[in-house]
Amino acid sequence: MILDKEISLLLEEYKAENIISLDVKNKSSVTDTMIIASGRSTRHVKSISDNIIKKLKKVKIKPLGIEGYSKSEWVLIDFGDVLVHVMHPEAREFYSLEKLWDESLNNEQMI
Repeated sequence: MILDKEISLLLEEYKAENIISLDVKNKSSVTDTMIIASGRSTRHVKSISDNIIKKLKKVKIKPLGIEGYSKSEWVLIDFGDVLVHVMHPEAREFYSLEKLWDESLNNEQMI
């Protein structure tokens, strides 16, 4: 899908860290792809989120919803087929979304 690649490139451009794209097509009825990235601070998380939203709106792609923006510890941007999670490192470690959605990571952890 082109949108997930575009979002990943934007995350890199805005200096997001530890960017992971997960194919959840066969695991979720809500979305096809989940992209998870970290910002270094709540200000950075907010800035990354702002820039992704603004850049995609310029090409007529608007989010269906945005959650967590006011606190900016974990911002969820819903583009339908792609969910973007921009998280503060502590929130990301606590919630461990990668482990929740990626079975290969779960299997590695069990060994």
